[in-house]
Amino acid sequence: MSDAVMEFDDSASAMVRPARRAMDGLGPQGARSVAQQWVQVLGLIGLHALAMLGFYAFDMVDAQVLAVLAGLIGLCCGAFWIVFRSGMHQKLRHRHLKLAIVATALGCMLVLFYLAPVTQILLAPFAFVAVAYGTFTVPRRALLGLAACFLALYAGVIALHFQEQRNTALLRLELLHGLALLAALPAFILLMGKVQRLYRSLYHASRKIKNIQEDAQRDPLVGCFNRRYVLAALEEQKQMADESGIPLCLAVLDIDHFKRINDELGHLGGDEVLRTFARIAQQGVRGGDVFGRYGGEEFLLIFPATSLLPALNTCERIRAQVETHAWTGLLKGRVTVSIGVTHYVLGESVLEFFSRADTAMYMAKEGGRNQVVVEEPVAKGDLGQSLPSGHAGL
Repeated sequence: MSDAVMEFDDSASAMVRPARRAMDGLGPQGARSVAQQWVQVLGLIGLHALAMLGFYAFDMVDAQVLAVLAGLIGLCCGAFWIVFRSGMHQKLRHRHLKLAIVATALGCMLVLFYLAPVTQILLAPFAFVAVAYGTFTVPRRALLGLAACFLALYAGVIALHFQEQRNTALLRLELLHGLALLAALPAFILLMGKVQRLYRSLYHASRKIKNIQEDAQRDPLVGCFNRRYVLAALEEQKQMADESGIPLCLAVLDIDHFKRINDELGHLGGDEVLRTFARIAQQGVRGGDVFGRYGGEEFLLIFPATSLLPALNTCERIRAQVETHAWTGLLKGRVTVSIGVTHYVLGESVLEFFSRADTAMYMAKEGGRNQVVVEEPVAKGDLGQSLPSGHAGL
């Protein structure tokens, strides 16, 4: 045991924050990403509405146009809210959803342009804003196709204006704006395509780095946290407990008669038993607990901000689940686990903390295996006490 315990001396150098990290992506969006998307879209809508209010203040548009704007905002936001509320967005690719948002924004601006020709002053800059919103996600070819449709509809609105008003000066002005958009909008999309490629390269590089970091924290055989990570996590949780006084518990889990299992199943079969045990144990722990392989058939389970009784109940639940699991293969006996658990005493070293849990695990072995033993820390000079938990648990 002494050789294994000395591993704690250099654990601080490997310290990392013990947290479960989720990978982001370009696929279905999580709740936080959806909320951020709503904030972005509503912010851009607010800027356009604020500009329209400025036009109204200078008597460039009338109240009817503002009413139409409010109706379009309510209708479009309501439609997209239904899509998100019903979960339909989970069936759509992120790029398709962004493309729909950009197309809706451009369409609404064309409606306002038809009702109030003066709003073509806002149409050009906010058309670029709308396209820029989808640049990092929507493929360049799709954006170019959308721009072509937008310019064709813009030409249609110009034709309607001339047919209704027969205003040659307005026609020339709108044609000049249209010519500017025809030249600048496709060029903008093509140039932003380079930015899109750079963004995607950075995104994929970031994903690879995160995958490498995740792999460095995981045991390659069983998939749970590895020795280096759990030791670092234990050191960090000890420091947090010293600073805040919150409770902290530690359990050492050791599969019983693992040499017999290797002899019966071979090393490949023994590896499968380790993987299955790790999966069972991880299913039995809470989200904030840290479970990892210490070495061989020995595992550590850290209980941050947890008192002894809940930690003991979790250990007993894992023990019972391992015992009752329907193990397959050529095993002649059951697979069981012996567990030692203890709680942290403020100011003690990690070595003392771990040694007490490790001692409890060995007492569980000596007491007949397949049980949980609690090693209670006591003051110096007093006799220690151990509380074994039988098959029935506490």
